[in-house]
Amino acid sequence: MSVRFRKEKAAAASPVGGWCAQGWEPVRDAFARNFAEEGEVGAAINVIHKGNVVVDLHHGWADEAHTKEWDPNTLVNFYSVGKGLLSTLVLKLIDEGKLSLSQPISDVWPEFAQSGKATATIEHALTHRTGVPAIREVLTNEDLFDWSKMTSAIAESKPWSRPGSRFAYHSNTFGHIAGEIVHRVTNKMPGDYLHEVALDLEADVWFGVPETQQHRCADVIWAPSEQIPALDSFDGLDGDVLLNAMAQLNPPGYSSIGLVNTPQWRSLPLGSTSGHGSARGVAKFYAGLLEPGRVVSAPLLQQAGHPQITAVCPILGEQTTFGLGFQPTTKRRPLGPNPNSFGHFGSGGALGFADPDAGIAFGYVMNHVVPRWQSTRNRALIDATYASLR
Repeated sequence: MSVRFRKEKAAAASPVGGWCAQGWEPVRDAFARNFAEEGEVGAAINVIHKGNVVVDLHHGWADEAHTKEWDPNTLVNFYSVGKGLLSTLVLKLIDEGKLSLSQPISDVWPEFAQSGKATATIEHALTHRTGVPAIREVLTNEDLFDWSKMTSAIAESKPWSRPGSRFAYHSNTFGHIAGEIVHRVTNKMPGDYLHEVALDLEADVWFGVPETQQHRCADVIWAPSEQIPALDSFDGLDGDVLLNAMAQLNPPGYSSIGLVNTPQWRSLPLGSTSGHGSARGVAKFYAGLLEPGRVVSAPLLQQAGHPQITAVCPILGEQTTFGLGFQPTTKRRPLGPNPNSFGHFGSGGALGFADPDAGIAFGYVMNHVVPRWQSTRNRALIDATYASLR
């Protein structure tokens, strides 16, 4: 049995569109409160429990002017949620025997060995330890849309630390490093390879939204105080200050600043930053991971979803825990109460995760970007999901 809700205007008493199964009303209520009390503009949430969709809700506006309503098929830039999807592609290649964790990246991408990176491994790439969270060569936004130029610049960069010696979140370069590994092994761009995997899962997720699908995209709305300031140059900066600046702003639009919502950005197959999808798509992708061996074998996925490195990160400015490309559940950022949950947050609070113990696959996407990954909005939705299981 399901409880259905009629979608109405934002000012109406019952604003939530979509439906939820009986007993899952706490998620609907938390979702509605996010709009009424937490400043949500447009969003969707989808929860799959033991293979069955139990929550499929959407509401709000796909643009800042409140002229285009959010619908179940709305796509939005989900930022680092894409890192979990991109990592899955690398893990799939490991399962197929085309890569191994201990293998040097330069085995498949010989140019990466330049400037002291010959010892960087596939595991280092998945755990943000290649030493290249930022590119040394100063680049332009024109360079950003040239995949070969970007990957060549990364390959030529001198590492900021010896590969494997320091954890530093590769906010943007992760997409080019892991993406080029996929490219070299499969001879397919990461967006094309993701599309193959996603088609099998019926998951509406993209690294590079085709022009024919871009009409479905919502505009990202940045909270003004959270925008990363532009820099005229990197002169006078050094150490971790320079590292942070170049990680975020080299090229200037690497973090989407000034480019988000443009057709060119939406077409960019950068899995770390410009991935797009629907809540349904994210949840279906993680539901596929819960099926043993369908995408990644159970033993490798268990390893990938558990802590491999915990360290203070110079990019994030705090102690951070990572698995093999995924964020495991932690006390600071819990993905429910169970110890085996794993997934990845995105800037502003978007989230995809799986909980093998409860059989939960969770997808939440939104367009109003608020600070960092965890927010009162996604935390309320996670809590409500598990309250519905009791």
